[in-house]
Amino acid sequence: MLKHRARAVFVLIFAALIGYFVYTTQIPGTGKTAGSKPFRLGLDLYGGTHLVYQADVSKIDSTDISASMASLRDVVERRVNTLGVSEPLVQTQEAAALSSEESAYKLIIELPGVTDVNEAIHAIGATPSLEFKVATASDVKDFQASTTMKTADATTSAMAYAALFHTTGLTGRMVGRASVQFNTTTNQPMVGLDFTSDGRELFDKITKNHVGDYVGIFLDGALIEAPVVREEIPNGQAQISGSFTLDQAQKLVRDLNFGALPVPVTLISTQTIGPTLGQAAINGGIKTGIIAFIIIGLFLILWYRLPGFIATIALGCYTAIMLALFKMIPVTLTAAGIAGFILSIGMAVDANILIFERMKEELKAGRGVWDAMHEGFARAWLSIRDSNISSIITGVILYYFGSTSVVTGFALVFVVGVLVSMFTAITASRLFLYAVAPKNTTKLSTFLISNGLHFRN
Repeated sequence: MLKHRARAVFVLIFAALIGYFVYTTQIPGTGKTAGSKPFRLGLDLYGGTHLVYQADVSKIDSTDISASMASLRDVVERRVNTLGVSEPLVQTQEAAALSSEESAYKLIIELPGVTDVNEAIHAIGATPSLEFKVATASDVKDFQASTTMKTADATTSAMAYAALFHTTGLTGRMVGRASVQFNTTTNQPMVGLDFTSDGRELFDKITKNHVGDYVGIFLDGALIEAPVVREEIPNGQAQISGSFTLDQAQKLVRDLNFGALPVPVTLISTQTIGPTLGQAAINGGIKTGIIAFIIIGLFLILWYRLPGFIATIALGCYTAIMLALFKMIPVTLTAAGIAGFILSIGMAVDANILIFERMKEELKAGRGVWDAMHEGFARAWLSIRDSNISSIITGVILYYFGSTSVVTGFALVFVVGVLVSMFTAITASRLFLYAVAPKNTTKLSTFLISNGLHFRN
């Protein structure tokens, strides 16, 4: 008995510390951890930016549209991560087009906490276009000797020079990785490029066939560098010097690593969602959760007496653990997620009820209080295990095949809740009950352990 009580006290202290952590990291104050790790809230609760883009798939083969849209989603997801957004939603959608000229494919982006629409649009905007073109040495020599080079202004001359270069098919989409490098002599920032396997083969072919010619590197259509090919370059590595500042080099590297948009997109809708409605939902969720907890606690205590009181304490531990997990995983809470959390409270209570009903059956069968508790937990475990496994399977299916954040958010919170409820119902409730339950079987002890209107005389 003393061993059970010591363990129970330890669990209570541990749960209290978890609750303290949840409270202090949420509420602003003067301590080191005050307000340091608030809950992550979704767009419907926290507010943010909602963007809708129209995708132009007119130049994409119909068999490649699905893969191209999936690639578009992945690229945009990587870009919005630079905003530091908590769990952004990026999804594609196919809807009926209103006219023959309008694309039926849309890209929908939700950015919780981002209220600067221009910042979001800039982060999602098109990556700089990087192209490698070639011009023969003879063409460049003839141009340098021409009257255009000698008489035209600088802009016209530069445009005419750029027109000498011809497309090779090697673009920034074939760059596997870009990095900032420095010239060992001048310490000038440069951009180093490592091509993909396809890009490496093409770059090798270009340099092999154009030794002595010029390779023009065009960024956003502007020629920034045109080195002479001295020899074949088979390793698929190139450098762009281009007189960059460090910031310019870092920005180009970042954009190239994120990849070019595989499908052209046009912004057709923007919406900034304020937190007013979200705060109402948060307040409503908190109020609903407190009311649900009180009602469930009263029911458990009135109907199941001492086990019900123990279950209420275990339910408090369950709530503290769940809230801490929301912060540590972290889970982005939405209105649907809050609903899943409240539903999981019911699941946690359901396991306790199964145990208590089994205990009642053992008491009616003539067992003593101590034996009835042990048998009740043992017999209820199989039912709790099977029912919770089926719930977890359902939640996992919802999470992996859910097409919207509402479904996946609900499923994630629900699955985590079921797992934690198994711990609190089987481990915490049993430990607490063993710590306070009377060892001797008397009328009072039987009444305290029984439930409802039935108890052993």
